[in-house]
Amino acid sequence: MELTIVPLNLSAARQVAGWRYPPPYDVYDIGEEPLALATMIRPGAGYHAILAGEELVGFCCFGEEARVPGGDYSAPAVDVGLGVRPDLTGRGQGRHVFDAVTLFAERAFRPPALRLTVAAFNKRAIRLYQNAGFRETERFAATFSGRPFLIMVRAAHPA
Repeated sequence: MELTIVPLNLSAARQVAGWRYPPPYDVYDIGEEPLALATMIRPGAGYHAILAGEELVGFCCFGEEARVPGGDYSAPAVDVGLGVRPDLTGRGQGRHVFDAVTLFAERAFRPPALRLTVAAFNKRAIRLYQNAGFRETERFAATFSGRPFLIMVRAAHPA
């Protein structure tokens, strides 16, 4: 499955906003509030669609939108956030999607490092990120919910 990453348009943003994950992954639900949709399609917001052909299989974001309030983001790095369509999770496609997103980030931003923030309970994602060379640098409680999150960092690969 070849993946392409393109800026998120309103149609794709509406689809992503309608995705519902089962508990405890529902922490990743974006919701369909007009403000959430407006944020995702705002020029420069850093949201992108992940497509397999014409099919929306995920989304990603870069920069401030990928951060969780409460963490320390002062070290130089590009923050990366991503989500896979709920019906595709747990099917062994995570590494393929993740590799496409990190390669895109390294080529587009040429950062010194990539940084991810992940809910501490999300063992599947943490294992994926560790296998891709990311290491935990911080644990913190999100200011909006008190839920524990991890920050993970990896030096960027030369493009």
